[in-house]
Amino acid sequence: MGFDFSSPAVQSNPIYQQFVKVEVTYQKFLDQSVPHTLQRWSVFGVLLALFLLRIIFTQGWYIICYGLGIYLLNLFLAFLTPKFDPSLEQELKNESIEEGIQDDIPNEEDDEFRPFIRRLPEFKFWYNATRATLISIFLSLWTIFDIPVFWPILLMYFVVLFTLTMRKQIQHMIKYKYLPFDFGKTRYRRAV
Repeated sequence: MGFDFSSPAVQSNPIYQQFVKVEVTYQKFLDQSVPHTLQRWSVFGVLLALFLLRIIFTQGWYIICYGLGIYLLNLFLAFLTPKFDPSLEQELKNESIEEGIQDDIPNEEDDEFRPFIRRLPEFKFWYNATRATLISIFLSLWTIFDIPVFWPILLMYFVVLFTLTMRKQIQHMIKYKYLPFDFGKTRYRRAV
């Protein structure tokens, strides 16, 4: 009983054609924005600042702000975390050593260099953060979403949660010796 979007009747519908046209234009805009990292993050910063100013000046929508903060923290942690968790790889290596399958797995001296691959790529991080901020701005336009809460408790809880999760993430980075940023890393120039 569902819609069949591949039928000729649906595809010849002018509303469907306009929808496809908007979808293609939107995807083209996203594709063109990929190399412009600084500009994309600047737009996100402006949107986030506008949302926070709205929250501060209207003295409301704290629960929306808290939800956005938790979501952005979750995205940031996924951005900092490697795609292949070294703690799980270490456990697998230890189990195989205990079982005597040591020949297949290289030891630390034989390990080859593997670049840091993020669990959440930078573009998806920006896209999801910007989309969530836009949704939060939209939700703050409606009084139905202005749920009364005592905001200092939410702020304190968020600060504690941020501190504990970042401390755990930094300890994980130190233990498994990876750095998710390019700052301080050696850069090589291509010979011309």
